[in-house]
Amino acid sequence: MDTGTHIVMGAAVCGLTLADPVVASDSVTMTAVFIGVVSGSLIPDIDTVLKLRNNAVYIRNHRGITHSIPAILLWPLVISILLSFIFPESAFFHLWAWTFLAVFLHVFVDIFNSYGTQALRPFSNQWVAIGVINTFDPIIFALHVLAIAAWMFGAEPVFTFVVLYIVVFLYYLLRFAVKAAVKHAVRVTIPDAEDIFIAPTMHFFQWRVAASNEKCHYVGRAYGRSVNIYDRFERETMPESPYIDAAMEDPNIQAFVSFSPIYRWSVSYVGDLYEVRLIDLRYRSKGYYPFVAVAHVNQEMEVINSYTGWIFSEDKLRKKLNFIPNS
Repeated sequence: MDTGTHIVMGAAVCGLTLADPVVASDSVTMTAVFIGVVSGSLIPDIDTVLKLRNNAVYIRNHRGITHSIPAILLWPLVISILLSFIFPESAFFHLWAWTFLAVFLHVFVDIFNSYGTQALRPFSNQWVAIGVINTFDPIIFALHVLAIAAWMFGAEPVFTFVVLYIVVFLYYLLRFAVKAAVKHAVRVTIPDAEDIFIAPTMHFFQWRVAASNEKCHYVGRAYGRSVNIYDRFERETMPESPYIDAAMEDPNIQAFVSFSPIYRWSVSYVGDLYEVRLIDLRYRSKGYYPFVAVAHVNQEMEVINSYTGWIFSEDKLRKKLNFIPNS
């Protein structure tokens, strides 16, 4: 989920902590627990700082080890120990338990996005991405804001947030049902589809669709049970070439391949360079495919510049690559 949603979820868990008599009756423990819960709701996304290094490292590692089983166990312990020095009179077990819940919920809700997490590490490096909730879901966010506002205006917090999460649970079930209906509609539209990727959007009834059969990739959108296919690309095996081999060893290209399950490729000459481009088919927006990886290879089979990430125009891509084609 996005940072804003994690923050309001942290506030909701703060309200739930008041069901604990130790927290509700001790102002010091309450303060420590509230800080621990909010910190725990955000700490797994500390790997966002990897963006400062480069996109390849960020794509390979975001929601990786920081969202793993060891991290779920480690983050609450670290936060609780630090807070116990600041609030030595707080009840440590209660501080740890509620902070653990906040961290667990952060990782748990992230697996329902199409991006997913490596929540099963170290047992498996597979990305767990159920793909029923958009990274920012306005309904979930709005429900949390309404519940928090009700608390601020005097509503009993435990009852308010228990009702909130019952409603959110039912909403998740509804999203699963809608996705299943969309998947069925895709199979009706493309009966021989082998791989189907369905990703939610901010709009309840709109879903991104990418599917493949033996011959083609298909890209479209679903509106309820109606599936519109916008693009079709012939599936072709990437040719064997030392230029392509060199490009595929580049960290940006490798990061893209590790993340993207369905993409097409293109090879072209740009000036005196060989350009290898990989294009993720899951994120079509206004006729454009913004998530790409590009590598430029010179005559000596050296990658002289490369990039992976979100780009919405060729001019911006050229700037990212620090590349000006020969006129």
